[in-house]
Amino acid sequence: MAQSEFNLDHEISWFVLPSYWAKIIVGLMSCMCFANSYDGDFVFDDSEAIINNKDLRAETPLGDLWHHDFWGGKLSSNTSHKSYRPLTVLTFRMNYLFAGGFHPVGFHVINIILHCAISVLMVDVFSILLGGLQYSSKGRRLNLAPKASLLAASLFAVHPVHTECVAGIVGRADLLCALFFLLSFLGYCKAFRENKEGNHFSTLWVLASVLLGAIAMLCKEQGITVLGLNAVFDALVINKLNILELIQKVLRKGKSLENVGLFKKGLLFRITLLLSGGAIMLVMRWRIMGTGPPAFTEVDNPASFADSLFVRAINYNYYYSLNAWLLLCPWWLCFDWSMGCIPLIKSVSDWRIIALAALWFCLIGLICQALCSQDSHKRRILTLGLGFLIIPFLPASNLFFRVGFVVAERVIYLPSIGYCMLLTYGFSLLSKQAKKKKTLAAAVLGILLIDVLHCVIRSNQWRSEEQLFRSALSVCPLNAKVHYNVGKNLADKGNQTAAIKYYREAVRLNPKYVHAMNNLGNILKERNELQEAEGLLSLAVQIQPDFAAAWMNLGIVQNSLRRFEEAEQSYWTALKHRKKYPDCYYNLGRLYADLNRHIDALNAWRNATVLKPEHSLAWNNMIILLDNTGNLAQAEAVGREALELIPNDHSLMFSLANVLGKSQKYKESEALFLKAIKANPNAASYHGNLAVLYHRWGNLDLAKKHYEVSLKLDPAAPGTKENYSLLKRKLEQLQKKGNV
Repeated sequence: MAQSEFNLDHEISWFVLPSYWAKIIVGLMSCMCFANSYDGDFVFDDSEAIINNKDLRAETPLGDLWHHDFWGGKLSSNTSHKSYRPLTVLTFRMNYLFAGGFHPVGFHVINIILHCAISVLMVDVFSILLGGLQYSSKGRRLNLAPKASLLAASLFAVHPVHTECVAGIVGRADLLCALFFLLSFLGYCKAFRENKEGNHFSTLWVLASVLLGAIAMLCKEQGITVLGLNAVFDALVINKLNILELIQKVLRKGKSLENVGLFKKGLLFRITLLLSGGAIMLVMRWRIMGTGPPAFTEVDNPASFADSLFVRAINYNYYYSLNAWLLLCPWWLCFDWSMGCIPLIKSVSDWRIIALAALWFCLIGLICQALCSQDSHKRRILTLGLGFLIIPFLPASNLFFRVGFVVAERVIYLPSIGYCMLLTYGFSLLSKQAKKKKTLAAAVLGILLIDVLHCVIRSNQWRSEEQLFRSALSVCPLNAKVHYNVGKNLADKGNQTAAIKYYREAVRLNPKYVHAMNNLGNILKERNELQEAEGLLSLAVQIQPDFAAAWMNLGIVQNSLRRFEEAEQSYWTALKHRKKYPDCYYNLGRLYADLNRHIDALNAWRNATVLKPEHSLAWNNMIILLDNTGNLAQAEAVGREALELIPNDHSLMFSLANVLGKSQKYKESEALFLKAIKANPNAASYHGNLAVLYHRWGNLDLAKKHYEVSLKLDPAAPGTKENYSLLKRKLEQLQKKGNV
């Protein structure tokens, strides 16, 4: 059993708390930081991963989760990002089912609880990492560093860089991964509790640790790295291997693996189990992935597309330094760091090279201390700290495969364990040298308090998209996606004038930003600025020829400009690139209706309703076209079919009521008109057409009442005015006859 004579607590001037009190304090601190995010909205990636993800719906078979990616797409598709996290999606589905819909409170509360649970577990994890692994004679694990583990767990619990994982619902993947990651590590530690037979380790617990690592990987890919950390922990803590001495012995001739200690206490056997488990996971993951690695674009990760190996290497290292800076000083946080937020370093004259030098100076210094120090406990703590800092970060490092981001705060949730460990060790060294230890303790408490306040402020920004996107403007003013998202948020709220400004800035910062061009073109189209809209949409489809939405919007603009042949061609091009595109079929139908190609229009609208049965506009247009062309029986059949699929749509009730009125089915028509008015009482046309029905039916008093209501709602309605005048003349004639 590994022993630890060294105790950091001698150098930390805090009072010792019982383990359960330490965990309560850490749990409360972590909850305090992010509690105000509990009633936040669905923001940013939540829309795609949750609201638009069909895998959350009850009608989707549970088995589909094992064949789909995190966003609900087929994992075998070439367009998939290959993020395979079925267990995370399963928890989203459970949230959805228990809440009875997309209510964000339940999703947020689970995230907060998960972070609290992880922070509490960190007390145990840090007690092992900082104090060593030792069990009592009764088999109970001893906490040999209660003060140091409390400090490190507190630093972890309140670190502001964790806000994205906790306050952003899609961060659930990182939280679940971290939870099972820690359980795997603690399970591996339990393998070394001596049993009644006196065995030095339990193979069952080693296998359980591998299984928990597999579960962590099914929550997020990063989880597999726990197997590497377990191996490092085994070598350093359980077997007390000195890496430098090991390398020296291996290099000497005639030294076998047994002589250098790799068979000591079953180390090689356990490493073999870990390697075998990891290999099986990777093979299964690769087979499930199907078509190879995901395909990302240059805007996702521009450094990885650089032709020069030097440019790629220097920028990757700069990204590492930015991640390190976010751990060290998390004041400038952003929901997205792509699209020009971090310009590429293209020469050694760029002043940002200093950041790389600083990073490697610190890392090399720590590595040298970890390898060469005569103090075995210092070597162990530094090596484990560096291991937890670096190994979980490797999947995001671009070293093994291209990733789809530049910097992502969520991926340093696990590496922050190593950072908090190294920081705690640094505080212990400072405390050892400091004359006024209470002053240093006060400074540490001040840092914790500042972090708590920053977490509260940052988690509040994650409560709504408007606050989140605007908070990024000062951090990444060169990020085109930030301006795009601010613009989109404004457009969704109806503030088109302000949205145009941000869309234009997004296009200026990234002249190939086709989504910004498409959205800007849409707004300009609605404002009847058709020439500029056409120019933007034409440029968008030139840059990305398979951009179906831009082709459809270009067709709408060309239709408005009465260039019908070009519009038809644009619509069909959109359908070529996206075969299941109901909105495009709807707009194609409108084009054919304008050209009096009635059969083609009906076919297009029918296609729209087949692809999207709840497409109310397509159903309505079919009913109205059939009504206007005198096909009342067919219009009635289509109307009834539509209402069976969308029973609460008042516009469909209104259209069918008109058809039934013309077919002299007055009673049924009246019932539908009244139902439509109940759903939308302020629609002047509903009252006006019901008045016409009563007028035809002979219920003149009711007709008069609804004509008056219609004119009150819309005094300028010409048809209603004329009909009301006719009714008044008829009523006057009837009154005169009655008087005679």
